[in-house]
Amino acid sequence: MSKIPLTVNGAEKLRAELHRLKTVERPAVIAAIAEARSHGDLSENAEYDAAKERQSFIEGRIAEVEGKLGNAQIIDPQLLDADGRCVFGATVEIEDLDSGETSTYQIVGDDEADIKEGKISISSPIARALIGKCAGEVAEVKAPGGVREYEVLDVRYV
Repeated sequence: MSKIPLTVNGAEKLRAELHRLKTVERPAVIAAIAEARSHGDLSENAEYDAAKERQSFIEGRIAEVEGKLGNAQIIDPQLLDADGRCVFGATVEIEDLDSGETSTYQIVGDDEADIKEGKISISSPIARALIGKCAGEVAEVKAPGGVREYEVLDVRYV
């Protein structure tokens, strides 16, 4: 299986989710199954069916998170030395050349992406266009509404 790029913060969030799933969610669903079993006939017990379905979801998510962490390539943006180039983990300030609007994004792994926090996925069209660019260069992004141009104003490794 291929390596999954993650920032240090992204790996910590996955570890915290895994800990919560194993120490809080799993015991709670086991207790819910035991409670539902005590109600008698399992063939017509909606609580039991719901608890078993929830258990299946939790166990699947635990396996998924463990797999991602097992295949993670953890990258600390502060340790990067990319000579000012935009790379995974970099924080990039860009300006939309059409509107003049500036935005700041950190390029992160697929699981970490959250546009509200200014984190975009490495596989997004804008991140793919920015990779390898330096401050002062223009990136062309093929968007559904047509090609958009962004000038790279600053690249930081924080």
